[in-house]
Amino acid sequence: MKKRGIWLLAAVVIAIFGVAFAVMSDKVSVSASAIALAEQGWSASFSSELDPDAIERGDLYVTDAEGNPVKTDMVLLENGKTIHIPQLLVGDYKLHIKESAVKSGFLKSLSASEISFSVQEELKKLSNAEELEAYFKQLMVLERNSGQPGLFTTEGSVATEESADSSSASGGGGESYSTTNNQVDGVDEADLVKTDGSYIYAISEAKVVITDVRNPEAMAVAKELTFKEEMYPQQLFLSDNVLVVIGSEYSAMPLAGEILEYRPQTALTTVHLYNVEDPENPTLIREFGTEGNLNSARLTDGLLYYVTSAIPDYRILEEPDKGEIRPHSYDSKKGKDLQPLPFESIVILPGTTSASYSIITAIDLADPEKNELVTEGFLGGSEQLYMTKDHLYLTASAFMPISEDEKDEELDMSIWLPQQANTKIFKFALDSAAVQFLASAEITGSLLNQFSMDEFNGYFRAVTTEGFAWDEAAPSKNHLFILDDKLEQVGSVEDLAPGERIYSARFMEDKAYMVTFKETDPLFVIDVSTPSAPEVLGELKIPGFSNYLHPLGENHLIGFGYDTKLEPVKGGEPRVVTGGMKISLFDVTDFSNPVEKDTEIIGGSGTYSTLQYDHKALFTHVDKNLYGFPVALFSGTESEYVEFEGAGAMIYSITPEGIEETANLLAKTESDIENWETSVQRILYIDDSLYTVSPTEVKSYNLETFSLTSALSYK
Repeated sequence: MKKRGIWLLAAVVIAIFGVAFAVMSDKVSVSASAIALAEQGWSASFSSELDPDAIERGDLYVTDAEGNPVKTDMVLLENGKTIHIPQLLVGDYKLHIKESAVKSGFLKSLSASEISFSVQEELKKLSNAEELEAYFKQLMVLERNSGQPGLFTTEGSVATEESADSSSASGGGGESYSTTNNQVDGVDEADLVKTDGSYIYAISEAKVVITDVRNPEAMAVAKELTFKEEMYPQQLFLSDNVLVVIGSEYSAMPLAGEILEYRPQTALTTVHLYNVEDPENPTLIREFGTEGNLNSARLTDGLLYYVTSAIPDYRILEEPDKGEIRPHSYDSKKGKDLQPLPFESIVILPGTTSASYSIITAIDLADPEKNELVTEGFLGGSEQLYMTKDHLYLTASAFMPISEDEKDEELDMSIWLPQQANTKIFKFALDSAAVQFLASAEITGSLLNQFSMDEFNGYFRAVTTEGFAWDEAAPSKNHLFILDDKLEQVGSVEDLAPGERIYSARFMEDKAYMVTFKETDPLFVIDVSTPSAPEVLGELKIPGFSNYLHPLGENHLIGFGYDTKLEPVKGGEPRVVTGGMKISLFDVTDFSNPVEKDTEIIGGSGTYSTLQYDHKALFTHVDKNLYGFPVALFSGTESEYVEFEGAGAMIYSITPEGIEETANLLAKTESDIENWETSVQRILYIDDSLYTVSPTEVKSYNLETFSLTSALSYK
């Protein structure tokens, strides 16, 4: 009996310690791409730090398709969590991981001891369903092993649409009417409003209104374009006599090749092409659509490009009757039925662990009725887009695996909230409507928006923020990276403004300008003329911050943002309080000593403009030195109560000498909130008239006196 009691006691003790070990044990997850290019190498990231001697000890090693060990130049990167193998021959491989490879490994368990991957000389298009299914099945295995649902779909989330090729600051000058404030000279961006100098084309709720403004005193609606109930127009282009309407809708999808009574709904981005040679009688030329949400669109030399992002329900692969996991598209030239992309039009991008497709569609609008519509699907998420006439760049967040001890116990872990993310960059060559993948890279930190990127003289430049400004244990820091034409890093400036994040950036040829903020606004001037040795030349600290930087000649910048002040807090640190909208004129003639030459504060706390998050809201007339934007004006009091004063537009004359208010086009109101129906979306000029466009009306003004000429309601 005594022996039996001892054994029972021992079993209980073992069980208790086993449970305790299981509770204390930290599962280590691994994130790695299934595809790598030979010249770029392959990487794997772990949620916990690896032992610095793990590679040398053989705790991490690679075998080939036959199971033979492969000699590699594997290295552990600075973060201690990522291994990189710079070069491997073309073939199939496995990475083997021993638990002793993990730092303090006796308290950790691996989610996977083997990771399979393949190295290719160049990207191959898929040839059959099995290859595509294998990719998604591997993602599901990694997802289950990580214990973080949704881990591999996060890359596909689309940020809102939007550096400039420094010479570009288009939007006025040299023409008799406005153009969109584009990033890159010669590359037009889709917008809510376009004009050809005689007519204004504008999105008004669920329709597009064409307004005849040839006589500003007697404007008239020439035509209203309506669409089916579920179609919502979002963006417009004008290319000669072709009006491009890009919209979104939901459509029933075929399931497993059959049309069922109940079918799931999927988001579509649709494009309607109209002949507007006679704007009063436009005719529909062609209609096509692509599965997914719109990322962004560009038009250059009559070539239309747009990108959507779609995440398939790949878990249906575990069901007996597998559904379709390819993205769908349609073209009225071939019928309106949605069809999955051919396998030969799908490519798995290197270095990606994303379940999201980036779908690039292109067409030459020179003959929109007959020219071929080209659609290519790339497995790899897309968030930001930057494009020149020759290259298109897509970026996606590369979230680092998260360890158990980094998780907040109070969070519902069915939602994965990453703490750190790097940025994947994918570069494509543009040749008419053909789009070809060229290279990819990963840089440390996250991009703010499209102005965080730029291409100049064959080099790609980007600024990022690593970490979070609120994280006192690991303060954020900011970096600038320069990559060559193969996206290999050649230079960088790192660890700028610890504890702050980037609020705006602009590239102007061999100079980069970056605004960070936490309590004051440091404007950094960075020399990027020598790609291998970029250098911070000057720094200016001022109250407030700029959300958008706009070039004014070669030696000045205009910053649009907010005024701020530090307010004392009893018994604590002062807090930053946002005030009115702020315009700053920066003189950067002396790069080592940038100066805020003039400022203008508009309204009080609560005042805002769409320009602060959408650069296309900026009106410019370069010849007249005019700059304008929509405004909702609030005034504050000492008691911090804010009162709505009115909404409309403000126009300023801005020269290297200073900022001067030219016209106040705000409408007073009895209401205490802005009326969205009459809120100004865009401002433009045609000849000697200025126009404000809202969802329900157009107003014309004299461009010299800014007196109201007439108003036209769409209702």
